[in-house]
Amino acid sequence: MALGGGIWLTQNKVLPGSYIVFSSVARASATLSDRGYAAAPFVLSWGPEDTVFAVTSGDFQKNSKRIFGYAYDHPKMLALREIFLHATTVYCYRLGQGAKKAENTYATAKYPGVRGNDITIVVANNVDAPESFDVATVLDGIQVDIQTVTKADELVSNDYVDFKSMEELTPTAGEPLAEGADASQITGETHQAFLDKIEPYAFNALCCPSKEESIVQLYSTFTERLRDEVGAKFQLVAWKPEKADYEGIIGTWNAATHATIRDVDEYAVVYWLTGAEAGVAVNKTLTNAKYDGELILDTNFAQADLEAAIKAGRLMFHNVNGDVRVLEDINTLVTLSDTKGEVFQSNQTMRVCDQIANDMAVLFNTRYLGSVPNDAPGRASLWGDTVKLIRELEKIRAVQDFDENIVSCEQGDKKKAVLLIINGLDIVNAMSQLYMSVIIQ
Repeated sequence: MALGGGIWLTQNKVLPGSYIVFSSVARASATLSDRGYAAAPFVLSWGPEDTVFAVTSGDFQKNSKRIFGYAYDHPKMLALREIFLHATTVYCYRLGQGAKKAENTYATAKYPGVRGNDITIVVANNVDAPESFDVATVLDGIQVDIQTVTKADELVSNDYVDFKSMEELTPTAGEPLAEGADASQITGETHQAFLDKIEPYAFNALCCPSKEESIVQLYSTFTERLRDEVGAKFQLVAWKPEKADYEGIIGTWNAATHATIRDVDEYAVVYWLTGAEAGVAVNKTLTNAKYDGELILDTNFAQADLEAAIKAGRLMFHNVNGDVRVLEDINTLVTLSDTKGEVFQSNQTMRVCDQIANDMAVLFNTRYLGSVPNDAPGRASLWGDTVKLIRELEKIRAVQDFDENIVSCEQGDKKKAVLLIINGLDIVNAMSQLYMSVIIQ
């Protein structure tokens, strides 16, 4: 059995090993959960329809052709390359329905879409056993599967085609599959289908790949509902969410192009930003982070434009001596109140808040809910686990000056309710401004 591996932020691993990437399941202990989980829909020409499927960064790099139909470096994989630069796991979804599978005499493509038209089936007599046949599945001129059989019903499906029932095999130099077609259009209903499917999943950042105001609003409403009513803590990344004024929504306004790929969506940077926001550590910020993707981002903004953008809650990329960097890691919250002050405009603050909310929910739901009596010893145990969790955040400098006396755990209004209060938590943010005074004698 392989040992665990991955860069670790907190000592919450189970398997022995040197950790580089490790995706942990929810566990009933007062430890910090890993980040790096993103959710995004994609316009694809291969892959399952109407279902969410998890892909790790390693899977994408090694098995891109099998999963998405194209090699890792293919132009159609641009959005996936962008999001996987920093996300470790992406819950993927293929937008649209009604795509058509390609087929020929021998087989039908595993998935619908135009990519199936690039598959060819080659049937030849086996050199060593003339009574047998070599049946090869070829994609883009590369053999991806070969089976040696004596009759047609011995053929088994592979990653690319399902073989048809037939009486006999006939040698052919190559018969392409044909008439595969993608979904005819992507509508608000197809985006709603994705949101319906993704709702039960836990992730750190959600991507809205659209510039249509109605679709951006659909994702925004979904995010607010899940954060405030369901308790699912994640942040949405969207392009130009003009109406957003909410700490759970991150909006960027930089238009994108590409040096060699034509017809790149101008909102394409949302994929990179989603992966980056999902993957950044709970005690880190994207402020001044260098954009390391393939896109060319429009950074033609004057300093006054950038100042106005920050005041308007816009996450902007700007040019710093030739490098494209995040100006400040902020969300769209601009309307402040007594309960939501300036600190909530920082995505670093929101990551800490969401980390506490998610980890406490996992802890309570798996260890305490329906199991631990709501008496003084039971509440003392919950208090202790809460303190331990905050201490873990303090160790990695996500919070500071933590005093366990600010945590109280009391009987709620009902016999089965517990009231847990953390009053005065001091969340750390990274340095972003320097005011310096030099006095000369």
